[in-house]
Amino acid sequence: MIAKILLGTGVLLASAFLALVIVQVKNDKEVSSIWQTLSTLPDSENRFNKDMIAELPAPVQRYFLHTIALGTPLASSVNLKMTGSFRLSQDKPWLPMVASEIISDKKGFVWKAVIGSRHLQMRGGDYYINGSGRVRFALWGLIPFVNVNSPDTKRSAIGRLAGEMVWLPSGLLPQNGVSWKAIDDKTIQASFKIDGEPITLTLFIDSNGKLLKLSFPRWGEHTEDGSYTYIPFGGEVQQESTFAGFTIPSQVSLGWWYGTDRYSDFFRATTEQVEFH
Repeated sequence: MIAKILLGTGVLLASAFLALVIVQVKNDKEVSSIWQTLSTLPDSENRFNKDMIAELPAPVQRYFLHTIALGTPLASSVNLKMTGSFRLSQDKPWLPMVASEIISDKKGFVWKAVIGSRHLQMRGGDYYINGSGRVRFALWGLIPFVNVNSPDTKRSAIGRLAGEMVWLPSGLLPQNGVSWKAIDDKTIQASFKIDGEPITLTLFIDSNGKLLKLSFPRWGEHTEDGSYTYIPFGGEVQQESTFAGFTIPSQVSLGWWYGTDRYSDFFRATTEQVEFH
């Protein structure tokens, strides 16, 4: 009798494990398909020149001349590989993070990450494409931990995509539907839309046009009662690097309520590899 019970239990556990594996394989295929879609957009034959920014305010011109070298082919997507640390909330410990990401010019992104150590590890990420945003993580890549796909997730993902355009500055050029203004000599502001959602991206630069900080309203639930609203999101650029003619942030810290006394970063990343397409 005991042998039969143990055998039955073993069969159930094996079946459950197999089901989890099947679900994870399906999820991985979905993410890979989205990644492929974003990476097969047509390459631009245009190269960056001063005429493209001639009518912009002087501080905005300074930013573009710093971040895109003259003659650089204008990329429509960028692939990033990053390391760093991540925490679920202010009172939680920092966890090691390794991630890869593709960002396409206001079309979408996929972020795939491994967070934590071998003893407690979360695998998954989030994406936005075609009006759909999802956050999905599983413990050790098998046990579902977070799986959210809702209108609120979509709106929050659009904000993230907008902020991460600083890693694809060619997408912020005025010919790509972006309006610019200078608040002052070191504060510039871009306005554009992603799938109908209006975005206002504020960049803080130095006298050479180097990006120091960024801020934008992002839809989120990090409020006292957990209700969704637009929250100041942003952070600081500790370091920049140049890849294929683009000078972009290579070390950042980001979080909710940026610019207020409630700010606390939860994401710290160093970009290790970058490829523009």
